[in-house]
Amino acid sequence: MQRTSFADMACSIARTLDVIGEPWSPLILRDVWVGMSRFDQIQADLGISRKVLTERLNHLVDQGVLERRPYDNRPRYEYHLTVKGAELVDLLMVMTAWGDRWLAGEAGPPVLYRHHACGEISSVDLRCAHCGEPMHASDIDPLPGPGAAM
Repeated sequence: MQRTSFADMACSIARTLDVIGEPWSPLILRDVWVGMSRFDQIQADLGISRKVLTERLNHLVDQGVLERRPYDNRPRYEYHLTVKGAELVDLLMVMTAWGDRWLAGEAGPPVLYRHHACGEISSVDLRCAHCGEPMHASDIDPLPGPGAAM
């Protein structure tokens, strides 16, 4: 089934969803981020069909989020995050914090994250880049930007 493209919408959320809005894509990015770089590793972890995984990996490579590197004579490929893809992991961390808060259940979060700089278990905390104060949707006024459609 073909879905509608959001690539031409004047909305950064829509454009981002055009890249990772399909349910398998964030999970593939997560797997690559944690070190599963080969097709068979990702497929085994997710239980995804070969056809769908191939389509999603090709899409993420075409979008510049993953890069494909040969590792065998067949050729076979490993997948690695690009700079663009690594920045998307930050978005996944925000999704993780929300899921941990609202969906983790009594057992608690399934994964903990240790911050390299201080060595402590931590979570995402959105802060204003100018004043350093915490940022929540209720603290923000969306204004038209230079790329807004008028």
